[in-house]
Amino acid sequence: MTPGTSAVATAIAARRDAGSGALIGYLPAGFPTLSGSIDAAVALVESGVDVIELGIPYSDPVMDGPVIQAATQQSLADGFKLRHGFEAVAAITSQVSAPVVMMTYWNPVVQYGVDRFADDLKAAGGAGLITPDLVPDEAGAWLTASDRTGLDRVFLAAPTSSDARLRQAVQSSRGFVYAVSTMGITGARSDVDAAARVLIDRLRDAGATSACVGVGVSTAAQVREILGYADGAIVGSALVKSLADGGIEGVRALARELAEGTRDVVRSV
Repeated sequence: MTPGTSAVATAIAARRDAGSGALIGYLPAGFPTLSGSIDAAVALVESGVDVIELGIPYSDPVMDGPVIQAATQQSLADGFKLRHGFEAVAAITSQVSAPVVMMTYWNPVVQYGVDRFADDLKAAGGAGLITPDLVPDEAGAWLTASDRTGLDRVFLAAPTSSDARLRQAVQSSRGFVYAVSTMGITGARSDVDAAARVLIDRLRDAGATSACVGVGVSTAAQVREILGYADGAIVGSALVKSLADGGIEGVRALARELAEGTRDVVRSV
């Protein structure tokens, strides 16, 4: 992991040092409305989520499953623009102290301008960026911009990644490494692939001090299981579905339930 002060790594470490681990919640900006997405993110933090992952809607979301795709496509149809993402980050961080990281595919960043994007995210109070389709050896412009601004950068690691790729992800990431629990698109699953535990072990061997598991996590039991060996659990599709079906109160209720999974964790690391 790259050195330096990281609001995200600090938040995750605080939860780990308390004996459990962090709960990271994903929601897309602009869904069901821009103001609604801001209110929902604030509700997550108020309900026990430690870090907000705010997704930027994109026309070709190759990693996203049907629940997130439907939400982001609605946001785009309703007129979402990238500048609205920065507005959302600023509004969220003005109300809660939890760090907010953006999740975006790389093309919108390039189109916006890498340095301009970094400056605007920093100015909005954002903590960093998750880039699911960007690998470190193609991320020179972002590595430079994030070093200049002090923003965190989160790269993905998959069960199929080579040891060399894992070392590269660990060395290039700041905040945490995003461990993809199973191959495929996002979406709630009844169990989290056992490959996630093996992947976390491999990331530890590669030097990771902050590694969080996402893709398929949807229940408090899964959160508790993951926090037994990882530093954080990332929940996305289940929260988006709860927001779509039950509004702010629906997402608040699920967040509270998921936060229960951060209690009574038996850690193996």
